[in-house]
Amino acid sequence: METMATQLLASSCALCGSHQASLLCPACRKRHIANLRTRCRRCAITLPGTQTHCSACAAKPPSFDASFAATDYAAPIDTLVQALKFHAHLPLAAVFADLLMTIVPREAVANAAVMLAVPLSAERIAQRGFNQAHEIAKPMARAWRLPLATELCVRVRDTEPQSLLPLAQRRGNMRGAFSLMRRDTVVGQHVLLVDDVMTTGETLEALAATLKRNGAARVTNLVFARTPAR
Repeated sequence: METMATQLLASSCALCGSHQASLLCPACRKRHIANLRTRCRRCAITLPGTQTHCSACAAKPPSFDASFAATDYAAPIDTLVQALKFHAHLPLAAVFADLLMTIVPREAVANAAVMLAVPLSAERIAQRGFNQAHEIAKPMARAWRLPLATELCVRVRDTEPQSLLPLAQRRGNMRGAFSLMRRDTVVGQHVLLVDDVMTTGETLEALAATLKRNGAARVTNLVFARTPAR
């Protein structure tokens, strides 16, 4: 069996290992990315039938206004996300960005003023050496000619990884985690938030709430992978 490191050679597909020029072959893109699953317009969770919003968002709308996800966070896509985040396979970030841009309707981001990658704490940056959300956001900001605000918002608490906490503790874990440095950048503006994975949405909710409290008019999440509905 090929290892992930072997599969990530520029001459092979990162998922199936077939020899070709890009990191994700057309067959794997079609099978794992180009799906037509119905998603909640607010939080991007997969939905049955032709619903437009999940019951949770209908009952209590989150602080963000819309979300788009390129795929589900499930096997085998989860191995790609982990390869970027924990093993610094940075070329995957550009692949994720490209796949995201293909599924986001241009009109959904046409009036956006600024893009913001979900910040990591200083401790996490020092440990990892990079912010995977920022790496995904860079090619998107260039393609859409948007400013990528690197110092607009900071993570003031080194929170526990959300994936390690029970669902009931995740919201409290993110409370007070973010601080906005320049309010004038977001007042009355549409802000795009970029992250690699959206699980419960509590991280993006905390960040969107911070932006809204400081005058942002609209917040749209752009995430590569979304944990599917159970």
